[in-house]
Amino acid sequence: MYRRSIVVFRKLLPALLLVSALPAWVARAETSETRRPVDFHLEIQPVLQKCIACHGGVKKNAGFSVLSRELLLSPTEYGEPALVVGDSTAGTLIERITSDDPEERMPPEEPLGPDEIEAVKAWIDQGVPWPKHWSYAPLQQAEEGQSPSIDHYVRQRLEELEISPAPSADRRTLIRRLSLDLTGLLPTVVEVDSFVSDSSPDAYSALVDRLLASPHFGERWARHWLDEARYADSEGYEKDSPKNDAFLFRDWVVQSLNDDMPFDQFTVKQIAGDLLPEPTNADLIATKFHLQTQYNLEGGVDAEEDRTKRIIDRMSTIGAVWLATTVGCCQCHDHPYDSISQREFYSLVAFFNNADLAADFLDKVPEEAEKHLQDRNKQIAELADLLNKQVNDKNLSNEVQSRLSKLRNFDNSNGFVRYLHERTDNRRATYILQRGDFLRPRIDDGALTPQAPAIWPPIQPRGEIPDRLDLAYWLTSPDNPLVARVTVNKTWMHLFGNPLVATPGDFGARGMTASNVELLDWLAHWFVHEAKWSRKELIRLIVNSATYQQSSAVRPELLGVDPENELLARQNRFRVEAEILRDIALQTSDLLSRKLGGPCVFPPLPAIIAQQTYANSNNYKVSEGESRYRRGLYTFFRRTAIDPNLSTFDCPDSSSSKSQRDRSNNALQALATLQNEVFHEAAQGFAHRLLDLSLASGLPDHARIRQAYLVALGREPQPDEAHLLQSLLQDARNYYKAHSDEAAKLVGNHPAVNVAAPENAAWVATTRVILNLDEFFTRE
Repeated sequence: MYRRSIVVFRKLLPALLLVSALPAWVARAETSETRRPVDFHLEIQPVLQKCIACHGGVKKNAGFSVLSRELLLSPTEYGEPALVVGDSTAGTLIERITSDDPEERMPPEEPLGPDEIEAVKAWIDQGVPWPKHWSYAPLQQAEEGQSPSIDHYVRQRLEELEISPAPSADRRTLIRRLSLDLTGLLPTVVEVDSFVSDSSPDAYSALVDRLLASPHFGERWARHWLDEARYADSEGYEKDSPKNDAFLFRDWVVQSLNDDMPFDQFTVKQIAGDLLPEPTNADLIATKFHLQTQYNLEGGVDAEEDRTKRIIDRMSTIGAVWLATTVGCCQCHDHPYDSISQREFYSLVAFFNNADLAADFLDKVPEEAEKHLQDRNKQIAELADLLNKQVNDKNLSNEVQSRLSKLRNFDNSNGFVRYLHERTDNRRATYILQRGDFLRPRIDDGALTPQAPAIWPPIQPRGEIPDRLDLAYWLTSPDNPLVARVTVNKTWMHLFGNPLVATPGDFGARGMTASNVELLDWLAHWFVHEAKWSRKELIRLIVNSATYQQSSAVRPELLGVDPENELLARQNRFRVEAEILRDIALQTSDLLSRKLGGPCVFPPLPAIIAQQTYANSNNYKVSEGESRYRRGLYTFFRRTAIDPNLSTFDCPDSSSSKSQRDRSNNALQALATLQNEVFHEAAQGFAHRLLDLSLASGLPDHARIRQAYLVALGREPQPDEAHLLQSLLQDARNYYKAHSDEAAKLVGNHPAVNVAAPENAAWVATTRVILNLDEFFTRE
């Protein structure tokens, strides 16, 4: 048997040797022909990101760029492309990424791994497929036969990983969460008790409907939009002069949200309200979105330079707000990461090159502005009188004479408002600016026509030359899926603390892919086609989901699996924004004014902050009465002298659009809520409220402590919490009985009636502790 086997082996040996020579070319055949299709976004794009710093839109070393397929396949400075489609053995790309020579190998700092190299080879052999960037691709729709919902998409992924969703939060947590998310205010004790005791199946949905119908909904969600609009009540730069009519835009945003103006109309009116047929005053006020740019009023400033900066800022802001694309990077050069050239950027800027500032007297301005306008009217009338005495009209241009005529014929019943309007005569040509320098237009490259970059669908103009109204219609066109994705993502962020796309201001190549693309696309499609761009309907859909209603309690078993909670196995817990923190502190004290709209107010501000501005540094007069306690939305916001209560808690400075606020946690914040005048006064008012209540009903200490918890936290204190506060209260009584002078100072201007100063001060010390609890300024 053994001898026979040897004979057979000798006869088979030549064939075995032939087979041993096959693996090299067989392996290559499997790579190029039988390997599964390469996933560009998961396997290739991360590799290209390692190359883009030296071979992108700014740097194109050796004339080679990986910014787009077209550039990738273009000849390098050596005259030949770096790769040949369908043949990974041709060209120099594979040779460079596989080289053992440190001088030749690319990338030099971080060589590619074996799997990455094989993926690049297979990608080349498969034809260098380059699909649209995920955020520019058409919206994915649910498969036929599916019954899609938010919970369907979230729980589908959880089930794949065998993770259970968190249980629903308790009712006290739910009403507090909803109230803070939708109105930025705390629910009252009566509202909490009513909801907790309501056993009807539609109790939660009825609560949602009531909060969405609240006029405070518009205030809460306007704050989000104003961050993106870079809203401020001053011009910026050194002078940073007050912008006295800015509040009209803020109030327009609030009203639009309360009216549930569809987002496509909301977009059109802000970008091109003046170009609508027969625009209303409200349409003109909406264009003040563009007037949130900074204006340099310093002496010696070149007016054309300042104008150029403003129109570039306007287009950059639109790119950030609606497209989540950093188009402003192209001011000086091609975009380093996205396929947007400098020429294409200035073609977008061309939409604004003939949009000028207009100032006129508009009828039907909000009634709340009447007193403010009367003061301004008096100043304008005085100025007109002065000009009439000192200036010879014959030496004025027709435009100046026209403006002076308006001043002389000023009607006190009207309002003087600035807005944007389109120039019709002497229209400016738009050119690429060399390195963004307004003095170096590249005239030889030709004037530019307004149009969109090639990576997005083309704009369909109504006339011969596209204008801002065409741009606005293009943004909200069904052919442009990016705006719906971006808008839905930010709405989700405001209701969960974290967005589905972790970079809400950048949906480009450097941005993150959505943590749940299917969910984002379904929501975006639903928002446009089912909700008809209604933001209230979108919010209603999200907050009615079981995913939104989950408990936010951290689960230790998920910390290693999903530390950032991208899978949404629970809700998120986070601190409320700066303005909301002040609002709810004043709300607990019964000091907060619920008045809507109108000119800015001036709450207490440290003198050293007011004096930081070059101009008008001594004109900050603290508002009195109800105005002192209005919501933070109405606080006068000066760019160069931000209220430290706002900046300490991460309020942006409005120098540029902000899609997502930072969320820091530091010791200075604790000191602010403990010692700042606003929070001190809130503690005084809170103590006054509790003491008045106790006198009326004869409540003992433990009942007053219970009531304080119900007001501030929406729940009763635990026994150990009540014991600690009772001990604190007693220690404070003993202290202030021995230090009556300090007691009177602590009580301040909000003493309770017929209550001795030491007793009053003891309660101020107690309420101050409650207002400094983490739970008070945390949305769970």
